[in-house]
Amino acid sequence: MSGSLVCVGVGITLGAHISPISRSHIEQADKVYLLMSDGFVESWVSSMNSNCQSLQPFYDEGKSRHSTYREMTNELVSAAQSGLKVVAAFYGHPGVFACVAHKAISALDKLNIPAKMEAGISAEDCLYADLGIDPGKTGCIHYEASQFMLYQRAVDTAAHMILWQVGLAGDVSFSKFSTGEEYAQLLVDLLLKHYPTDHQVVLYEANTLPTEKVRKEQIRISALAKAKLNMQTTLVIPPSSKLIPNNKIRNELNKLDRTSFLTLVQ
Repeated sequence: MSGSLVCVGVGITLGAHISPISRSHIEQADKVYLLMSDGFVESWVSSMNSNCQSLQPFYDEGKSRHSTYREMTNELVSAAQSGLKVVAAFYGHPGVFACVAHKAISALDKLNIPAKMEAGISAEDCLYADLGIDPGKTGCIHYEASQFMLYQRAVDTAAHMILWQVGLAGDVSFSKFSTGEEYAQLLVDLLLKHYPTDHQVVLYEANTLPTEKVRKEQIRISALAKAKLNMQTTLVIPPSSKLIPNNKIRNELNKLDRTSFLTLVQ
């Protein structure tokens, strides 16, 4: 009998974000693999199915995350190949900052074994709600912090810029659980090429438990390196400049509108 894999997300806040279809997949699975934010969430999801296994033991200090993710992927693929109806449950959205789900689904697609992903509420969704940001107002750019440092990425100071995993900024070894002040200072130096030193930014952390408070700490961008940065800390940089009108395109659009109007009245 052919197995299958469904990757689901349980959201960020315990008990509040899981969708009915994700819960149903967990309850009906032959085996559930878990990659949760903490033990409380893991215990809660484990109560939905008696055959749950945590993926956390694959992590180890000093071990490359590339190796960890490869081993996790192989575990999911092997279980589905064995004929089991497998569910991989991740905190947040299973495909956002979670390459294991994408890799496992891709591998199983090549083997013609059914595999799919269900959407979940991610930290990005929580961020918009908690900080009152509408990404459609002036635009929003998202980068993983280390990628932003290692590559020449575009900066638009008229939009919100959001840097994820700033606590790991500059980790080229992919083996650390945190970097440190010297690494963060390199990020600050890079940002100060685009923003004034006193520009106010937000250190954001969504609450994983209903009793926890959301972290939305405002600091000067120049003080970032000395701030407390955790693995789940996200740096939110509000716009420091105004949108600049594209007058050439505006004039072209006005011409089109006038032409359309004349066509209508003829």
